[in-house]
Amino acid sequence: MREFLAVYLKGFSMGSADVVPGVSGATIALIVGVYDRLVRAITAIDPRAFRPAVRIHEPESRAAVRAELDRIDATFLLALGLGIGTAIVALSSVMHTAVSEYPVPTYGFFFGLIGASAIVLYGDIERWSVRRIAVSIVGIVLAAAVTGVTQAGTSHGPAMIVLAGGVAVCAMILPGVSGAFFLLILGQYEYMTGTVSAFVDALVGALRGDGLAPLLEPGTTVALFAVGATVGLFTMAHTVRRALERYRATTLAFLVSLMVGALRLPVVEVTSNLGSSPAGRPAVAVGTGLVGAGAVLLVDRYTADLEYESSDQ
Repeated sequence: MREFLAVYLKGFSMGSADVVPGVSGATIALIVGVYDRLVRAITAIDPRAFRPAVRIHEPESRAAVRAELDRIDATFLLALGLGIGTAIVALSSVMHTAVSEYPVPTYGFFFGLIGASAIVLYGDIERWSVRRIAVSIVGIVLAAAVTGVTQAGTSHGPAMIVLAGGVAVCAMILPGVSGAFFLLILGQYEYMTGTVSAFVDALVGALRGDGLAPLLEPGTTVALFAVGATVGLFTMAHTVRRALERYRATTLAFLVSLMVGALRLPVVEVTSNLGSSPAGRPAVAVGTGLVGAGAVLLVDRYTADLEYESSDQ
């Protein structure tokens, strides 16, 4: 039980990071010493191995399921997942309020986080080739274009929510790149933090006897996001991991360049909301940006595990 609680608290710290664009839950996993175990557990999951579960009434099937749960380190994943989920639920309301009511200091902070993360990760690429420069340019242009589209208005339909869940979950294996950052690019960050907050409020209301109707809409969205995250866990996460193993520096160059291109979004959000409130001053945005950048540089200083070596052929 003590180990379960320790892993839960580490998951909570990861989830707290994942709610903030520019801070990677995987980076926190490195710091608290569970990153390698997490990646091994995630990539060990094979849904086909749970076929005996349909005959769970048979002793042999129960034994097979127990053996498979032990093989994939299910207790560890459960404790970590509960911690991550608790943090996301607890902090989504705070972040939704921050981005909607205090956009200048919040997006200034995001700019500092994302910009400093990009600088740190670019520094981990030891040798720049023509290919890496080319994919970096593509990443910057692509992210800038996508964020331009999402700022003009983006869909919150079922397909987009599922896609957002699938893309965001990849951050679990990408130190330095956060799931919230991907949601920001896709134009789903403010929407999803608000939806999770509404879901929690509706759930509390249902427990008080207010009925289940208010749960339907936010609950459906959260379920779709979870479906996307589950699918992404078995598809995109494995693809990204293979890319990092075979072409680590080139893949990293592309991913970090996405961060650089996406800086367009916090810049536009800050400039378009200047003067909207006492906190909406340029000095406030610069100050929170410096705080965000300082936080990333401080974490990087004490995270010796974040060593990316060029391994491309």
